[in-house]
Amino acid sequence: MSETRHADEAFLPPDAAQARAERQHAALFRIAERHADTSTRRHRWHHAEVPDPYEAVALVTALAGGAALPEPGEEPVDQADLTAALTLIPHVRAELDSLELGLLSLARDRGMTWQAIAFGLGLGTAQAARQRYERLAGRSETAQS
Repeated sequence: MSETRHADEAFLPPDAAQARAERQHAALFRIAERHADTSTRRHRWHHAEVPDPYEAVALVTALAGGAALPEPGEEPVDQADLTAALTLIPHVRAELDSLELGLLSLARDRGMTWQAIAFGLGLGTAQAARQRYERLAGRSETAQS
């Protein structure tokens, strides 16, 4: 029975979500292994005293949602903490848009095709990748005005 099930799997369409999750894991592992393999290399761009906006939002979310446990004596997340984290979201989104736009530009400058970029982003077509780039570039121009 198990041999039949295994043989039948060859005729099923690939699970796109699973393939994407596997690539995400491989991507994190690759970057960590090549560029963040020591504490010094991993934290070289972080401010020593203040979390960056993404880190602050992620921390409040993890503490409020129970994914991170507060240390003894640490105040619980309150409404003001949630409001502070929400206040940072537009900044985090703008930073991420800028980071993605820069990475897309670098990829194109280094000869990557729109199809290869689409694959990296988990998009189905080269056209979708190009449209994403154009939307990000448009938002970036609007934000700079």
